[in-house]
Amino acid sequence: MKTSTISLILILQVIFAAASSAPNAVLDINGKKLRSKTQYYILPVFRGMGGGLTLGFTGRVNNSEVDFCPLDVVQKGNELETGLPLTFSPVNPKKDVIRESTDLNIQFEASTICIQSTLWKLTGRDEATGLNFVGTGGEKGNPGKDTVSNWFKIEKYDNDYKLVFCPSVCHICKVICMDVGIYVDENHMRRLVLSEKPFKVMFRKVD
Repeated sequence: MKTSTISLILILQVIFAAASSAPNAVLDINGKKLRSKTQYYILPVFRGMGGGLTLGFTGRVNNSEVDFCPLDVVQKGNELETGLPLTFSPVNPKKDVIRESTDLNIQFEASTICIQSTLWKLTGRDEATGLNFVGTGGEKGNPGKDTVSNWFKIEKYDNDYKLVFCPSVCHICKVICMDVGIYVDENHMRRLVLSEKPFKVMFRKVD
């Protein structure tokens, strides 16, 4: 009887230890945990630094023809504009709470004229600028080498948060690990880009 009781105690201790070692939950502006399948706006922390995030056409040209798809991830210029709602999907689909430093998909909950998805992905190095921009057209789930560009993380930054590209879904892949920042292009579009200067963000639940 004593052996069974001791074994049960040890099992509970292991469970509690595993639970306490889990990364902290990401919190919205009301101090509530971010949850998958719930829609949020991603907003800048500082006033006067633009509005929320949305989809934008940034003027790609392929074979002398303008290509409007896929759309890129951009920031609204007006701080009063919230942008489009987004959802977060953790790498483990059984998990509901969004946690810091954990791989996740980010997707705009909006329809477009493009046949590609509105799920974020790293578009690769831009020839004109040498920068890595964040666009859309990613594949949801299916973690591995074929989807490595589709995974982002939310990390604590001072008392706020930042977005990071540093996927852990492929152990054999050589990946870039950088913060996500803002790049203002020649057309004054505020584009999301891998940067040494992180974009401080907060999350507001869609009413």
